[in-house]
Amino acid sequence: MRIVNHVIKLTTSTTLDFIDITEKVQQKIKKAGVKNGIINVQSLHTTMAVIVNEAEPLLIMDMKKLLKKLAPRTYKYMHDNFKIRTVHMHPNESKNGHSHVKAMYLPTSTMLNVSNSKLQLGEWQRIFAIELDDSRKRQIALQIIGE
Repeated sequence: MRIVNHVIKLTTSTTLDFIDITEKVQQKIKKAGVKNGIINVQSLHTTMAVIVNEAEPLLIMDMKKLLKKLAPRTYKYMHDNFKIRTVHMHPNESKNGHSHVKAMYLPTSTMLNVSNSKLQLGEWQRIFAIELDDSRKRQIALQIIGE
């Protein structure tokens, strides 16, 4: 059995940026030389999700609209009250309570099958990294396990 770890580095462009990482993940599987096994695809950030869904533009618009309704940026989040918040603060801290609340509804990872050195996905399935906060550098960890 072989275990291969890799990190995909991304730069997102905006809030609710849906980035299709399917081909990058597939390339890493091929490079790893694993024929059959599993791959775990995991965000290394609390405000970035990883999902499997369809790359249909109107569906993505629908998902963005619903996420904005579930956790609007305009809501008064305690996380954004820097007068009382005392933990996990940075010098240029942004008000991103909305991003963390959106993350409650989405997974940070997905595990998929690898068969004959390829991701085993359905006809329309794609892997997306979703930016829940503002544009920034991000990392997606991959762990490929198999033979």
